[in-house]
Amino acid sequence: MHAVEKSLYAQGFEYVIGVDEVGRGPLCGPVTAAACILPRDCEILFLNDSKKLSEKKRELLYDEIKEKALAYGIASVSPARIDEINILQATFEAMREAVSTCCRRLVSEAPEAELPAKTEVSAIVLVDGDKQIPKLPLPQQNLIKGDANALSVAAASILAKVTRDRLMYEYDSLYPGYEFGKNKGYGTKAHYEGLKTLGITPIHRRSFLKNLDLHE
Repeated sequence: MHAVEKSLYAQGFEYVIGVDEVGRGPLCGPVTAAACILPRDCEILFLNDSKKLSEKKRELLYDEIKEKALAYGIASVSPARIDEINILQATFEAMREAVSTCCRRLVSEAPEAELPAKTEVSAIVLVDGDKQIPKLPLPQQNLIKGDANALSVAAASILAKVTRDRLMYEYDSLYPGYEFGKNKGYGTKAHYEGLKTLGITPIHRRSFLKNLDLHE
């Protein structure tokens, strides 16, 4: 999984920023994106697409990634914002903020002697999927199934997934009856039953529920 990053380093880029998102499809909760810069030849055992790993393994890798990363950023966009600008634009917004946070951390955490060089870093953003992030002032490269083929994107996928899953567990306690802890906001039978019985919560994406006969 180092091959893509090594190719980009060979082209002269100093840093590769892996970017991925989670939560585009659920009926509720935010969409969350993460950006991550790993050291060259970084070794993190079992690092792979977050969807292919157990929850326990993701939690362990989450801590290891944060410890070993040169810099990372995690950002979420709320359900209300998703309803306002649509899920695709909200995803781009989360990605831009994650990349921005990652770059700020790279500069702020660099040794003071290196700061002048770090303020004008040569970086490329490696984006999972087939869509580039609009309004991002950095070069980009798309990678289909990037979370299974590039280490930095796999790392970003885990940071995003664990962050959002933890939030959905909190929502499960705040809004019992929808099984958010199990379905993470996706449209399972239990979730739909909760909607019909209990109605829409403040964390639901109303634009995703337009065709359902639900009470407020």
